Amino acid sequence: MGDFENLTAALREFRDARDWRQFHSLRNLITSLNLEAAELLELTQWKSDAEVEALPGEPLAAEALRDECADILLYLLLIADTAGIDLAAAARAKLVKNAAKYPVDKARGSRAKYSELG
Repeated sequence: MGDFENLTAALREFRDARDWRQFHSLRNLITSLNLEAAELLELTQWKSDAEVEALPGEPLAAEALRDECADILLYLLLIADTAGIDLAAAARAKLVKNAAKYPVDKARGSRAKYSELG
């Protein structure tokens, strides 16, 4: 069993022990994921690029960064579990799609969207 599967199983156990599944509709999970992503974004609010780059080196900020990333991952795992998505397979498939949309010879060093690549 892979890391995602083990983590999802532990997450289900945590959720079910608290009888929280009743609150975990797909809509609520997607909403919660976005709220957690906003909390991650909040860590960067009003900071310069240099201050944001320094976050991982500051103990309290690094802990907050880890916690918000973990919250996002946990909600994403619950969404995938609820929707029957194999995240690792989906990510691999998306990389293949992105490779076709962003060929190295056209996309290297460019920030252009695939539809703008010449």
